Formats: sequence, C-alpha cells, structure tokens
Amino acid sequence: MILPNEVVLEEAGKLLEEGREVVLTPLGNSMLPFIHGGQDEVTLKAKPHVEVGDIVLARLPGPRYVLHRVVDRNRSLLTLMGDGNIRGTESCTRDDVMGTVTSINGVPPGDGMMWRYLRPFRRLILAVYRRMI
Repeated sequence: MILPNEVVLEEAGKLLEEGREVVLTPLGNSMLPFIHGGQDEVTLKAKPHVEVGDIVLARLPGPRYVLHRVVDRNRSLLTLMGDGNIRGTESCTRDDVMGTVTSINGVPPGDGMMWRYLRPFRRLILAVYRRMI
C-alpha cells in the first residue's frame, strides 16, 4: 500500500510530539550527496533546541514538508537549504520543525559546516558527483 507523503508525515509528526523516534526513507535528491532519496533511512527525534547545521523535518505552508539543513537562525526564524541545492532556501519558525535527524543509515549526520562553506562550488561538485553515481 502506498500512502501520500502528507499522511505519513503527519503521523510521523504525532509520534515525534509524543517523544518517539521515527525512521523514514526520504524522497527526492535535495539532500545529495548526504541523503539519497528512496535509498537512505533517516532517524528523527524531537529536539528542544535547533542549531545551524541540524537537518530538520519542517512543515511549510501548503502544507508542504522538507527535510533540509538549517543554514541560518535569526531568533525564532530558521532558514533551510537542501545540501543538494545550489540556491533557494525556505524559511520557517521553530514551531514548524517536527523533528531533527539524529542518524542517516545509523551514522550521526554531522553539522555540514565544510559543505556550507563550499556553497559557491556546489554546482561543480554536484555535477561531478551525479556523473559518478
């Protein structure tokens, strides 16, 4: 049985609110090269504090859901960007964050600091990466 993302992610949000861990297989390639859509499993958990570098599942208006990295934090406003994106960001509040990724295939995700510094070179790096896989 295949369920729409909205249904699965709403249920995941309820479990996260209860303090439970949730394991999902994300779709899409916006988090390449660190998360491969349809292949990798991410473990999420509700976290009281969200920091720059965290990968979060956020509910955006629409309703729309993204699993992206926090690249900036200004008081309660967070700016999100997929690691596989070369431009384009989303904004949300801390209340829109449903959970934080605690592992990718059992490995802690790291803060992506080096990858954030490489943003001007991502187009080239991702082009080479995509040709190699």
